[in-house]
Amino acid sequence: MRCKPSLAVALAFPLLLALSGSLSAAQPEGKMQPVRPARPPFKAVEPLPLEQPDRNSQREPVFRVHRPVIRVGLDYVVPAGTAVYEVQDVLGDVTIDGRVDHDVVVTLGSARLGSTAVINGSLVVIGGTATIASGALVHRDLIVVGGALEAPTDFYPDGTQMVIGTPAVGRAVKSVVPWLTWGLLWGRLIVPSLAWVWAIVGIVLLVGLAVNLVFNRPVRACADAILQRPLSCFLLGLFVLLLTVPALAILGASVIGLALVPFVLCAVIAAGLVGKVGVDRAIGGTVVTESSPDSRFQSLRSFLIGFAVLCLAYMVPLVGIVTWALTSVLGLGAAAITFRVALRKEHPARARVPEVRVAQPAPAAYAQAVSAAEFDGSGVPVEAVPAEDAPVSAPPLAAAGLAAYPRATFLDRVAAFALDCILVAIAIQVLDLDHYGGAFFLWLFVYHAGFWAWRGTTMGGIICGLRLTRTQGTDLRVIDAVVRGLASVFSFAALGIGCLWMLQDPERQMWHDKIAGTLVVKVPRQVLLG
Repeated sequence: MRCKPSLAVALAFPLLLALSGSLSAAQPEGKMQPVRPARPPFKAVEPLPLEQPDRNSQREPVFRVHRPVIRVGLDYVVPAGTAVYEVQDVLGDVTIDGRVDHDVVVTLGSARLGSTAVINGSLVVIGGTATIASGALVHRDLIVVGGALEAPTDFYPDGTQMVIGTPAVGRAVKSVVPWLTWGLLWGRLIVPSLAWVWAIVGIVLLVGLAVNLVFNRPVRACADAILQRPLSCFLLGLFVLLLTVPALAILGASVIGLALVPFVLCAVIAAGLVGKVGVDRAIGGTVVTESSPDSRFQSLRSFLIGFAVLCLAYMVPLVGIVTWALTSVLGLGAAAITFRVALRKEHPARARVPEVRVAQPAPAAYAQAVSAAEFDGSGVPVEAVPAEDAPVSAPPLAAAGLAAYPRATFLDRVAAFALDCILVAIAIQVLDLDHYGGAFFLWLFVYHAGFWAWRGTTMGGIICGLRLTRTQGTDLRVIDAVVRGLASVFSFAALGIGCLWMLQDPERQMWHDKIAGTLVVKVPRQVLLG
């Protein structure tokens, strides 16, 4: 039996209403969706004025500049309940009962940490004692160099604990502190209240006596040079000091030249020591004149008097350090002058070409006589008056050859080379020519070879009055300059022996001079720039 669609719809509609009513009755009242109110119409709101921020508000960042606490020669204390950023103290003691956010570094002093001390960084004590109480905290490393560590057995830093040296080293280092504070900072070398200073003075006195006794003639020559040429000694001493540092730098830069650095230092120290004894003797000789310079007793007396005068000057603040500096430079210059004079005696300069007298005919007088005879009509020439022999000088040395000029000394060549090295180094830095590193020696070779081929000298040679020539006295060719530059590498590579060879060579030639067949001569300014 089939139902009509209208009848089915009529029967299903009341059933759906009943089911929907039962579901709505079974749902809890709290989960019923509220009816949203209608949205009010849009209304423009004026902006509120900006409020000034509250500086005391904790939400805003606070920027603070943390600066370390630095003390020199003074003690420093961090009380309990306070905090500092960092502590650095030299020649003073540090006591910490509060908190340090970073490191604590004490040099030539002691550090004491109380039971409430907290160091968030490291504790470093150099030349002093670190005393740590129970309960103190060090959150990083603890390093003691040349001192002692006094801490409880249960104390351990969060980082590394390192103690280098013994307390004896620390005491020895700390004994220097009074001399630094009461001597060096005051500008004097001798502090009368320190016993160990007088021990050093006694050692220096014994060394000076030995030098004066063994090297009597060089010391006397230094004293004479100081008394006769004080300004030259001082200027030459400054020049030697200025050249020593670049020379050591050049030797150190060339790996092979490192072996010569100790010898150069020993030579400078020995020269300064002999010159300093000469200064003592010169001062003593001005107080009590020496009647016999060869007398050992009088030389000893002069040295002791001069040594006592300098010791008294070293005790005066500010005068002591100035006196020491002046006498040291003066002694070094006197030693350099003495060495140069001795070197000239061993290798005297070649004699110059003497003047010669050459007899020349007088064609002008003969022509005048013939003209007079023709004028008289006799046809017989009048007897010509012989001309006197006119003194004629030898041709100038530049025309006869540059080889006739005196040879350059070792100090002249070293000074010119040092000036050239300084000039090349400045040019490399200003022009930025060292892109790959190690180009100094390449540009130094190019500089020397180019100037030798162009002018026969360099900028340093022009300042020192040096000229380069072949052994025949002629100017250098390009090939000679290149060969000499390459051969100079061999002279330096042989531990500098090829350069020192000129000290005993009669022509004062280095190895590269002999290989290239060249000479270095000392010429006047007009010939040098001609």
